[in-house]
Amino acid sequence: MTAGSAACANSTAFTAIRNFKKGPDMIGYTTIGVNHMERAKTFYTDLFADKGAKIVVDMGRIAFIGTQRGEPMLAVCEPFDKEAPNAGNGGMIAFVANDKAEAETLYHKAISLGATCDGEPGQRIPDRFYGAYVRDLDGNKICFFVFG
Repeated sequence: MTAGSAACANSTAFTAIRNFKKGPDMIGYTTIGVNHMERAKTFYTDLFADKGAKIVVDMGRIAFIGTQRGEPMLAVCEPFDKEAPNAGNGGMIAFVANDKAEAETLYHKAISLGATCDGEPGQRIPDRFYGAYVRDLDGNKICFFVFG
């Protein structure tokens, strides 16, 4: 059993995730450090344009990208401590896709926008998890996934 399949072995947890109903959001936003604000804003708004993504709030060194205030957002920022941003080892942001086709579409769109492959689209855990992985323009790891 691989580490990935061991982490996903609890079928009760997977059933709960698959059957999740819309309720109060747990995550308001997540933040990633970037080297070039304009480049990062363009990358993420273009990547998720089909989902209605736009700059919701722009405060100079930090911009929040999403569909509207009050919904989960991705924030891109120049680090507050003025040190160089770096991608966390083991850190990743996973974006839900509606289906495997959308996961593949987002993967290829990210590559066309300058991201690099970190794992081509594919079934990672049989009948449980399908994912596609890229590194954005600043090296942050992102995943497009579907349970099932």
